[in-house]
Amino acid sequence: MGKRLYVGNVPFDATEDSIREFFGEFTVEEVKIVTDKDTGRPRGFVFVELDSESEAQQAVANLDGTVMGGRTLKVNEA
Repeated sequence: MGKRLYVGNVPFDATEDSIREFFGEFTVEEVKIVTDKDTGRPRGFVFVELDSESEAQQAVANLDGTVMGGRTLKVNEA
């Protein structure tokens, strides 16, 4: 069973492919880009499901505070 992470402060133009690329060293099972119900535009955060608990812990340690598209990401357990 995979582990779900919350990734905040994501650039609004980020795509599923760019997020998968950012998590490149990890096995990404699913990416869920959260959008506004009324406008359909991204809200600036996503959920990423990784293959294992150990990968999730390593991703939090390695990626929290890193920069994507000029924005500093917040990565933690969902």
